[in-house]
Amino acid sequence: MLTSLDGKHFAEMIIQGADHLAANAKVVDALNVFPVPDGDTGTNMNLTMTSGAKEVRKNNQEHIGALAAAFAKGLLMGARGNSGVILSQLFRGFSKSIEAKASITSVEFAEAFQAGIESAFKAIMKPVEGTILTVAREAAKKGVQVSKNEKDIAAVMEAILGEAKKTLSRTPEMLPVLKEVGVVDSGGQGLVFIYEGFLAELKGEVLPDVPSVIPSMNELVSAEHHKHAQEFMKTEDIKYGYCTEIMVRLDKSKPAGRVFSEDSFRQELSRYGDSLLVISDDDIVKVHVHTEKPGDVLNYGQQYGSLIKLKVDNMREQHSSIVGETHHPLATEKEAKPKAEYGIVTVSMGAGIAELFKSIGATAVIEGGQTMNPSTEDILKAIVEANAEQIIILPNNKNIVMASEQAAELADEKVIVVPSKTVPQGMAALLAFNPSHSLEQNAEAMKEALGHVKTGQVTFAVRDTNMDGISIKKDDYMGIYEGKIVKTSPELLTAAEQLLAQMISEEDEIATVIYGQDVTSERVDELVAFIEDHYPDIEVEVHNGKQPLYSFIFAVE
Repeated sequence: MLTSLDGKHFAEMIIQGADHLAANAKVVDALNVFPVPDGDTGTNMNLTMTSGAKEVRKNNQEHIGALAAAFAKGLLMGARGNSGVILSQLFRGFSKSIEAKASITSVEFAEAFQAGIESAFKAIMKPVEGTILTVAREAAKKGVQVSKNEKDIAAVMEAILGEAKKTLSRTPEMLPVLKEVGVVDSGGQGLVFIYEGFLAELKGEVLPDVPSVIPSMNELVSAEHHKHAQEFMKTEDIKYGYCTEIMVRLDKSKPAGRVFSEDSFRQELSRYGDSLLVISDDDIVKVHVHTEKPGDVLNYGQQYGSLIKLKVDNMREQHSSIVGETHHPLATEKEAKPKAEYGIVTVSMGAGIAELFKSIGATAVIEGGQTMNPSTEDILKAIVEANAEQIIILPNNKNIVMASEQAAELADEKVIVVPSKTVPQGMAALLAFNPSHSLEQNAEAMKEALGHVKTGQVTFAVRDTNMDGISIKKDDYMGIYEGKIVKTSPELLTAAEQLLAQMISEEDEIATVIYGQDVTSERVDELVAFIEDHYPDIEVEVHNGKQPLYSFIFAVE
């Protein structure tokens, strides 16, 4: 019987909950029809939970209050989408209720879940029954009831999970769209997967890392077929087409008229769309909203501080892609898809980097880079593919800038080249893009952003040579900082660590690690551990770029 839960044990619960959700993220994606059929609930919850688990691994300690606070902070920083923000709020309230406790009893454990409900409902303008909120609320209520007569924390968690599953099975009766399609709520299902991981850890069990099959879906969606519930919806039914997320670092020096209030901030943003969520702590406010005018949301957020992260997804495009609504190649000009206002063309030298660029707003990605520079014709084809009135090109390599400028001159569209010379510069520029600004304003802001990020690369020498006063041996690893070789070593991690030591300064906040196709996950974990040990104030982001030639690409800002 477990009558007291400390931080070490809770950390293991979180990690197994995150792993179980990750194994089933695609199952949750396929269930997603509310509030819009964009099919990314599982992905968003998984990214959010992964961010929380990452903080737990970095701050693993026996004091459960401190551990829960680290978990909540990780969830807040990594929260993606409606479901991810709600998840972060559930555990924000949970952590607040136990922040002063070194360990907790079954009663305190149950009351923490209840505190999470209060926090989550406060963050949402218009709570809807039949969603993750309903599943979480009924589960927490059951946990409080059972804890009054039950000291075993595992038994309380079992009651919470059992009620969550029962409530989840009733969600189609609460939301007509779920009943019409024949699925349960996707966010609620994601929460159940997390709770299953929690309980398994408390019982000393390990859940399989393969997707579950959900009987309540009537085989509409299964691990075998992956058929999407979104196929039963129509793209034109989406009222607000842009899923918009911003994170604002609050500027406390703003004049009195712009002093931040979470409630008034939320109330004002409610004018711009629906599915609104606003959460904040002392330094940061995070917003998720579905809107038709993402630029208005960005402009409003900037009145309170600086935008440190932003993401805008066209949900109509997402849905069309999911259900396979494609244009016939022989479609007439009248049937052709209308041009968007903006298109962003970027160059990538790895499949993972290409996906990363697309995830932060690139319209078309050209395969290319060092030793494989795309031609002017390749870039012109990408401009056509972008299908927009105004185009921004990010070459991401100094050898591609001239070809990009030539393509811009030949294109029928209005095209501007932002001369990014590295992948990190391209990412920084892309994050500075604002769809509500003019092409010229965007070009200026994106060019300015190039100077806000430092680039490092680790590759290998193909022959013996001397350069910049450094003796280099064939097959040695070279650390390149802003285009100049600064470190060499026969060991990959040694070269990477020495390069990072030269790149990172006290003012820096984020280090992004993009690892190549020749790097194992074990090597990546070792490098991340090195950064976390030597630079505890640096937030680390890791992406599998799958790029050739470069074992690591680093961005420091």
